[in-house]
Amino acid sequence: MSIALRKRLLSGRGKTGVYSVCSAHPWVIEAAARHASEEGQPLLLEATSNQVNQDGGYTGMAPEDFSRFAVKIATSAGLPADRLILGGDHLGPHPWSSLPAVEAMAKAEEMVSRYVASGFTKIHLDTSMRCADDPDRLDDATIAKRAALLCKAAERTAQPLNAEPVYVIGTEVPPPGGASHQLQRIDVTTDAAVEQTLKVHRDAFNDHLLQDAWHRVTAIVVQPGVEFDHDSVIDYVPEAASRLKSFLVRHPELVFEAHSTDYQLPEAYKDLIRDGFSILKVGPALTFAMREALFALARIEEELCTFVERSNLRDTLERAMLARPGYWQRYYQGTPEQQRLLRFFSYSDRIRYYWPAHEVERSVSKLLCNLDSVAIPETLLSQYLPATYSSTGRGVRLKPKNIVIEHIRSVLRAYSSACQQSIPA
Repeated sequence: MSIALRKRLLSGRGKTGVYSVCSAHPWVIEAAARHASEEGQPLLLEATSNQVNQDGGYTGMAPEDFSRFAVKIATSAGLPADRLILGGDHLGPHPWSSLPAVEAMAKAEEMVSRYVASGFTKIHLDTSMRCADDPDRLDDATIAKRAALLCKAAERTAQPLNAEPVYVIGTEVPPPGGASHQLQRIDVTTDAAVEQTLKVHRDAFNDHLLQDAWHRVTAIVVQPGVEFDHDSVIDYVPEAASRLKSFLVRHPELVFEAHSTDYQLPEAYKDLIRDGFSILKVGPALTFAMREALFALARIEEELCTFVERSNLRDTLERAMLARPGYWQRYYQGTPEQQRLLRFFSYSDRIRYYWPAHEVERSVSKLLCNLDSVAIPETLLSQYLPATYSSTGRGVRLKPKNIVIEHIRSVLRAYSSACQQSIPA
C-alpha cells in the first residue's frame, strides 16, 4: 500500500491529499475506520514512538501488538484490512533520549525494524531530538546521518519481506501533541531551510548506499505556521507560507507533511491541501472531541439518573489525574484552579493519557450502561450535543457510544472534505 499512497499523493498534489490519524484510542480508531469505510477511502493510521515501541510505550503495546489491535478494530468497523495504511510517527531516539546517543540510536534502530516487520509502510524518521551526551542543538548533518542509519535498519528488515516503505524526513518537527507553552506566533519554514534539509538527507542516504530508499522519500515535515497550545490556536495564513510553493515546483517528487493541524478552521485544510501540504496530521483534536461527547453525556446522565446511580466520570478522572500527575503536571502551570481547567479542557488534551486507567474505564462503562437503559430525550441531546442533534434529526435514537463516535467523526469530516475535494491549483 505504501507505493500506492506515494502515487496518490504525488498525482494529487495541490488538489487532493490524505489525513493521518495519530491516536491509539480504540474509539478514535473505530470512528476513523467507519468514516473511511463509508467514504470508500483508505485510512492512514499512525502510532508514535512514545505510544508504541519495543518497550511498550505508554500504551503498553509493541509495534506488532498495535498492528493486530488496529487491524482488528478497523475490520470490525467495516474497513477492509488492505485499506488500512499503518504509519510510524516520530520514529527515532526520543523515548530513550536520557541515554547516550549510541545507546538511544541502537534502541531506535530496533524500534524501526519492528515497525517495518509489523506491516507499517509509512515511516517518519525523526532524529531531531538531542540525547544525553549531545550538544544542546543538533546540526542538520548529524540529524540526517542518524535518519539514514534508521532508514538502513528499516531497509534491512523490508527487503526479505519484499516491502517498500515510504519515508518522511524533516528537521523542523513540532513536538508531538502540540506546544507545551503559551504561543504568540510561529515561524514558517523558509525555502532555504527545506532545501538544506533535503540536501543533507540526500547526502547521508547516498553515503549509506540508500539510493533506492531515497526514491521512496515522499514527504518533508515543514512548519506551515500552524500550532496549538493549551488554550489557543495559531491559524494557517496561506500568504505566510507562499514561498514554500517554489520548493515544490522544483521538486515534483515530494509533498509536504503538516503536523499539529488540530483545531484549524475547515477552510484552512483546503488551503493547506492547495498549497502542497498533502499529509495533514490530526491527533489530540479527536480525543478532545471524544472527551467533549463523554462530558456532555455525563451531564445528560445527571438529568436522568439519581446520584447513587451515576458514573461520576469527571470526579473519577480528576482523582486519576491527581493520583498520577506525571502526564500533565510539568505542562500545566498556574494556580490550582487554572490547572484544574487545563486538566479537563486544554487543547493539548493530556487527559487522553488517563482513559485507559481501570477506574476511568469502569466509570465510562457505567455511564454508557446507565444511558443505554433509558431513552435520551431529544431535548437533552439538543441541549448538550446540539451538533449531534442537528445531524441526526428528530426521531433518530443513537446508542450513547455511537453518539461519541459521531462526535469524533465531526472532526474527521473537515479533513476528509478537504482531502477529497479537487481544488483548483
